[in-house]
Amino acid sequence: MDSRLLEILACPICKGPLKYQRDAQVLVCRLDRLAYPIRDDVPVMLEEEARQLSADDPLLDR
Repeated sequence: MDSRLLEILACPICKGPLKYQRDAQVLVCRLDRLAYPIRDDVPVMLEEEARQLSADDPLLDR
């Protein structure tokens, strides 16, 4: 994932910052507890494609 791209990407719902989780290949919004998938090095920034994370999900701690 290109670091310049990561700097400008924001959550499409709350406009908050996203955290790149390399192992899981997702971008995580901690505020909304959503994980946006990355497919073929392209972030899929659609709300309907995001996975809801539980409050105790380890992706939120990293």
